[in-house]
Amino acid sequence: MTKNFPTNAQVVVIGGGVMGCSTAYHLAKAGCADVILLERKQLTSGTSWHSAAQVRALRSSENLTRMIQYSTELYKNLELETGQSTGWVQTGSLSLATNRERFTHIKRQASLARLFGIDAEVVSPEEAGRLWPLIRTDDLVGAVWSPEDGRVNPSDLCAALTKAARANGVQVVEDAPVTGFTIENGRVTGVETPNGTIACETVALCAGLWSHSVAALAGVSAPLHACEHFYLLTQPLEEITGHLPTLGDHDAHLYLRDDVGGLLVGSFEPNARAIGLDSLPKDFAFDLLPEDWDHFEPMLMAGMHRIPALERAESRMLLNGPESFTPDGRFLLGESPELRGFYLGCGMNSAGLASSGGAGRWLAEWILAGEPTVDVWPVDIRRFAPFHNNLRALRERAPEVLATHYVTEAPHHEFETARDIRHGPLHERQAAKGANFTQNMGWERPSFFIDDGVPVDLTPTFARPDFELYVAAEQAAARNGVALFDQSSYAKLRVRGPDAERLLQRLCANDMSVGPGRVIYTGMLNVKGGYESDCTVFRHAMDDYLIVTGTAQSVRDRDWITRNLHDEQVFIDDVTEGIAVLALAGPKARDLLAAVSDSDLSNTAFPYMSWRDIVVGRWSARAARLSYVGELGWELYMPTGFAVAVYDMLFKAGGEFGLRNAGTTAMNCLRLEKGYRAWGHDLTPETTPLEAGLGFAAKIDLSTPFIGQGALRRQREEGLRRRLVTFTLDDREALAIGGEPILWNGVFVGQLSSAAFGHTVDRTVAIGLVQAGETNVDDMVAAGGFEIEIASERFATGASFQAPYDPGGERLRG
Repeated sequence: MTKNFPTNAQVVVIGGGVMGCSTAYHLAKAGCADVILLERKQLTSGTSWHSAAQVRALRSSENLTRMIQYSTELYKNLELETGQSTGWVQTGSLSLATNRERFTHIKRQASLARLFGIDAEVVSPEEAGRLWPLIRTDDLVGAVWSPEDGRVNPSDLCAALTKAARANGVQVVEDAPVTGFTIENGRVTGVETPNGTIACETVALCAGLWSHSVAALAGVSAPLHACEHFYLLTQPLEEITGHLPTLGDHDAHLYLRDDVGGLLVGSFEPNARAIGLDSLPKDFAFDLLPEDWDHFEPMLMAGMHRIPALERAESRMLLNGPESFTPDGRFLLGESPELRGFYLGCGMNSAGLASSGGAGRWLAEWILAGEPTVDVWPVDIRRFAPFHNNLRALRERAPEVLATHYVTEAPHHEFETARDIRHGPLHERQAAKGANFTQNMGWERPSFFIDDGVPVDLTPTFARPDFELYVAAEQAAARNGVALFDQSSYAKLRVRGPDAERLLQRLCANDMSVGPGRVIYTGMLNVKGGYESDCTVFRHAMDDYLIVTGTAQSVRDRDWITRNLHDEQVFIDDVTEGIAVLALAGPKARDLLAAVSDSDLSNTAFPYMSWRDIVVGRWSARAARLSYVGELGWELYMPTGFAVAVYDMLFKAGGEFGLRNAGTTAMNCLRLEKGYRAWGHDLTPETTPLEAGLGFAAKIDLSTPFIGQGALRRQREEGLRRRLVTFTLDDREALAIGGEPILWNGVFVGQLSSAAFGHTVDRTVAIGLVQAGETNVDDMVAAGGFEIEIASERFATGASFQAPYDPGGERLRG
């Protein structure tokens, strides 16, 4: 034990970059002074010190945008608190577009900016040239000017954060690499270093590049990998006499800004390269990787095209520094489901300086509250499973994540690397029938089927895609004939044991005391009444339930159940891999199923929201009478070994009924026409059943208490200030994809959570959360006057609390 080395703390934060410094600062500001910040070398010596330090507020969701808005305010005001400058300079940012897709993308961003109260203006190429006089503008379509963005000095920022943290009791210990952890009863209890062991209650891992290897010492997954990241610094240019806006030429993979009178030219190049930590020196600190001018040359040429003055600029240095990237390009935040008390805040995907002010606050609040204080699902560590931690897959994926850093948000973008991780039993059959696959939780799932072999342009676009006719045909099959959806990837959690009912009565909002043979639609809520999960539950026996939930939610939902266990005697098993689900939906679903089964499928014998064990051909299946697309339907649950044979049999018998494969894209369109909600989009930890119009699935008045019941009772008494509303746009050519602002009488009142083109109603259909002002939402909907802003253009829309298709649900119960 090194003399004077600390021996205990409530929280140990590992990593002295901006994320670790911010987390320690916010813990201390919240009153948790018993904090130690450990750094393997010196503060900021890993990635933070060489960050380009851009702070651009706008992100794809409200909470992520608010996070960076908070970062901006924090960085502006830290000097007042500490006397230490952060180097904050408000320069604004200018995003360029050289094609229509990019222009649509940045105009969508401008719409969101206005919704969130951020100043943003769509400008002409000529105006862009006035804002950035050195740029070439003859190939521009347009631009967006955001005057509130800026930059910081990363070393000064960390110095200010740690100065304030120390003033509030945090101990900062440098030259203390982590060598291991102590663990007792599934919880971290200490951090081991060469200088000694620190006993603690909680660990916050913010170790940047080294987070994957440090987490492995505790048996925890941290799916991230380092890549080379380049930017060029030039000597001063006489044309640059002051600060210029941060320039985004994202079609060319570039960001540019002034730097000490010269230029900084950075890139997220298409030919990005991963780097293994084993190739770095053990004492790597304030170090860089070798320059590689051949690698950077295409980006340099693109920079010279945009800024001709760059051709005569002298190079100061070509900086090549390692940064960490995650499989989906979003950072990792929260308590690991693999080890209690072990939190992560890492994998910042080259946005650490912008994100860490707010992300450090979120992580500190999560540590102190024991749960997230806002909806953080886009960055929640529980969106990944342990298999995502595979280094070979991460090494394949990380360079692509870097290379697509500036990809537009046009729908149907898919990563190409680290694919084919998980196949359902029907994968080969589906591929042979023209399936185009999308990846979710590692599963390859059919998005749509190109069943005629005709070449189709699959380039993501904001316009109508070439494959739309196939999606339309799949929707038509479900509405007019019968379609087969493969739902095998849906997460399935079996909860069994003598206290299964008691546990689920407490966790679920609906009444779980029904008899075997029933299917229950329910949510699992938090204490605020918000949705932690939205699921369907089968009661198999008095002591045996099956929870079916979204594909992406398997880790999260299992973690939610286990962390809320009290003294109940239950077993919780993830049985997803062992059960295939073939869903038949459409007015001819009963006819097809009757052709291969002798079971009584009548409404009397087999009512809606019930299940029965039936024989299908030569195979047995557990059939559930329900459908997520709003049509007569059955979901057939069976061992995966049966799935191919049953699939083949159904298609052999299904020809006369018009049976057609259908994918997730058609399902999403169909469920929106029915007004069905989706967790992670329409339903979130901040949305309650009453706001969602799902009060029928919450046992608010029953004597059996459940988590969130009190919040729902209070909300019912106080009245709703916001509600989910279904929108059907008037203009057939108005194509929303989700995320667009909602206006009422010209005032922003909310944001779409889901949207797609519904071919049955021949219009874009959407769901969005509307916030009441002086007028309550019911009266707003009754009065009309709603618009949706798509890429800075407003479109009139109908609004209703009912579905545009079959609002009474007659077809579902047919």
